[in-house]
Amino acid sequence: MFYHLLYPLASEIGAFNVFRYITFRTGAATLTALFISFMVGPPLIRALERLRVGQPIREIGPDHKAKEGTPTMGGLLILLSLLVSVFLWSNLDNRFVWIVVGITAGYGILGFLDDYSKVKRGNSAGISARMKLLWQTLLALGVGIAIYSDPSFDAELSVPFFKNFTPHLGVLYVPFAAFVIVATSNGVNLTDGLDGLAIGPVMIAAGTFLLLAYAAGHVGIADYLAIKYVSGAGHLAIFCGALIGGGLGFLWFNASPAQLFMGDVGSLAMGGALGTIAVLIRQEFLLPIVGGIFVAELLSVIIQVVSFRFTGRRVFLMAPIHHHFEKLGWAEQKIVVRFWIVSAILGLVALSTLKLR
Repeated sequence: MFYHLLYPLASEIGAFNVFRYITFRTGAATLTALFISFMVGPPLIRALERLRVGQPIREIGPDHKAKEGTPTMGGLLILLSLLVSVFLWSNLDNRFVWIVVGITAGYGILGFLDDYSKVKRGNSAGISARMKLLWQTLLALGVGIAIYSDPSFDAELSVPFFKNFTPHLGVLYVPFAAFVIVATSNGVNLTDGLDGLAIGPVMIAAGTFLLLAYAAGHVGIADYLAIKYVSGAGHLAIFCGALIGGGLGFLWFNASPAQLFMGDVGSLAMGGALGTIAVLIRQEFLLPIVGGIFVAELLSVIIQVVSFRFTGRRVFLMAPIHHHFEKLGWAEQKIVVRFWIVSAILGLVALSTLKLR
């Protein structure tokens, strides 16, 4: 009974024949998620304020004391609008839809527990990094196994700029896929440090993967672009559209000065979703280009930690790198908009590589 939502109406009622088309359902999913966000956002903010679910601010780093107490866990708004929209407009017989929904929900629960721990303790220390990484890895390995166990799956990788270079990983594809998902999730999590900073690149990446997913699931387009055809991948475009709609609705409340923060419940889930989509459509090596902002944020932390541990010196004034620019005196809005611009450029670069082989 759960499966009989909007998609089956295409075959039952002639007037709804348009529901057959992925393009229509992608647009409808985007608008549905946006509408839900607008409707649910204000009461959610009021509920979080009543519950005093405020964001603890770190004592070190740039002065963000004015933001202390702003409701966090705003990622719940994105998840609600995203998942409801996906369930309404997707073909729920498609296993790819369930895989990406599963990882999104799993990482969302993990992020919620982390946020709850921070609020309960009244500081920015949530679940330990090791415990969080462990659960991220286990969930991501589950995705890798689910993909690898598909009889139609082949472990050949698609490498940008190289048409005939397709390395075969075999069973090693499972940990490789898990690494991609975990790294992307943590990259988005580290990017979420300023009002609107993370959600902009997330939406741009989702838009890029929307086009890539549709292309990968279409035999003719995939052949023309010389990319791997993945049967059923086109339905992931609907998920990407819903993510964009939910992200736009969230940004309405997250734009500076933010009324609502994303929290780990949003950043871990959104990053996990993007990494999983990249794996499912077999564009793992395009992901570092599309999500270059997330890569830069993650690498800045790794470089800072390694440098300080082995040399006692810091490469950046503060990591993640957006705090480095704050320390240089850049205004918060300038950092956010410039990161969005760079993200949009990277998305265009990634799409351009499809014919540069």
